[in-house]
Amino acid sequence: MVRPLDVSVPSIRFIGIWLIGCFLWGSFDHSFATAEEENPKTPVAESAPTSPLLIGSAQRDITPPMGFPMSGYFHERLATDTRDPLFAKAVVFEQDGTTVVWVVCDLVGITRDLYEEVVRRSESLHGIPAKNHILSATHSHTAPDYKAHLVRHLRGELDEDEKKNSGSPYAAELIDGIVGSIGDAISSKRAAKLLAGNATQSVPVSFNRRSVMKDGSIRTWQGESNPDRLRVAGPIDDQLGIVAVVDSESNRPFAMCSSYALHLDTVGGTRWSADYPALMQRAVAENFGDDVLSIFGAGTCGDINHADPSRKERNSCEFIGHALGETLVKEARSMLAKSIETPSVTTPQLKYRHAVVPLPLQAPTKQSIARAKALVPRAREGEKIGFEDLVAANRDVQLDRLRNNPSWIDADDPANVWPMIAWEGVGNHLPVEVSTITVGDELAIVFLPGEVFVDLGLAIKRHSPFKTTMVIELSNCVETAYLPTHAAYAQGSYEVINSRTKPGSGEKLVAAALSLLRSAAADDAPAKYETLSELTAR
Repeated sequence: MVRPLDVSVPSIRFIGIWLIGCFLWGSFDHSFATAEEENPKTPVAESAPTSPLLIGSAQRDITPPMGFPMSGYFHERLATDTRDPLFAKAVVFEQDGTTVVWVVCDLVGITRDLYEEVVRRSESLHGIPAKNHILSATHSHTAPDYKAHLVRHLRGELDEDEKKNSGSPYAAELIDGIVGSIGDAISSKRAAKLLAGNATQSVPVSFNRRSVMKDGSIRTWQGESNPDRLRVAGPIDDQLGIVAVVDSESNRPFAMCSSYALHLDTVGGTRWSADYPALMQRAVAENFGDDVLSIFGAGTCGDINHADPSRKERNSCEFIGHALGETLVKEARSMLAKSIETPSVTTPQLKYRHAVVPLPLQAPTKQSIARAKALVPRAREGEKIGFEDLVAANRDVQLDRLRNNPSWIDADDPANVWPMIAWEGVGNHLPVEVSTITVGDELAIVFLPGEVFVDLGLAIKRHSPFKTTMVIELSNCVETAYLPTHAAYAQGSYEVINSRTKPGSGEKLVAAALSLLRSAAADDAPAKYETLSELTAR
């Protein structure tokens, strides 16, 4: 039997008092918020755009000289030749007072020292706020190992042998090249429209490199010929994200942005190379014009590479580049044709969101540091060291410089392979950044730090409220190294050993990204999110 609602006067009086109490309690509860959450930003609907979307793009050559150290592996290699040049490629977005810079560099990673110096220079020259700069690395393993050279340059410690014949050190040319690409992109701004979509990469070029073994462990780089291998441990992301940047007046593309989840380690050797994106650039130039830039951002490929576990032979850089280039060109042609048939009559709104997410760092022990001090110099002298032991030693050296002030390893110790300035002694949390650029309800580009597992990128795409979402890793810092899923930490293997943060860090990035996307989609005011607590408090 359903009882009727009691609406007597005493009941109404009680309900009124209860509601008032709830209101007051909510006010008191807010007063106990942390300092990070004081002065909350009241969501206010953003006004419709009053000016066209302006976009500019440009590139500068950042190829190092011969003989400069190469990155990507745990032993020293010196460059002997150039297979194809390395570039810094910049895109500048501007609308109604909002300007955002995105630069993609053919580098293995963006150290925090490089990021902060480039941003400092760019902000001074161009007046764009520091936090509105995003620097991403393609993760080419045939790019320069510049970190120690850069630190010595910034400290004024370079000797003549570390400078080029011109007397200008490579670090200075690298910084000038990136900052110059930003200035060139600003100068080339024009009214533009964006066409966004995804294309399935039907020719298989990417494979999850982690395998489940019969003993329940996870091992990296195992072929099907191994009788102890059961199956692949995770998925791939077979979607090639594509954004065609089209001149509004001429209706002609001048840049093609794309993203795919696949490690850029398909070349090897001692020749400078941008890896397979160089082949994608060639395909774009051949089909759309030599002046059209192909700008490639690495998708979340922390556990993805090009080695097919069913075959001994690996796909070549040429095979991969041609396959991805063909997919890119075909989908871009289709998008351009559709845009002519059904032109847009509205101007989509540009929105930028940014957050600082403190990720907890692992803590090396005195014992592990002592072990690293012994192993790293021996490896640098050419002694054969167990691979996982060497990976762990390099990890602990970097963690020592990040967490400890003063570091347990002296700056001039041969084991110090991770010199740094900006984040030296930063503490037990790494203040990484998550950023989003959204245009209308069609496109979202998410930028994450480090080498992120594909499951985490797929989670962001799956829950994004935008029609096309691209997730770009290795943005604004490389110091996190790998960012596995929480479950992967329990399973171990190479990527987990080579991580700097504690379990759950990757999921924190996913939560931050989705909060920023929700803010943009809900048309909230451009709130200045600065901490994870502010994100989760919404």
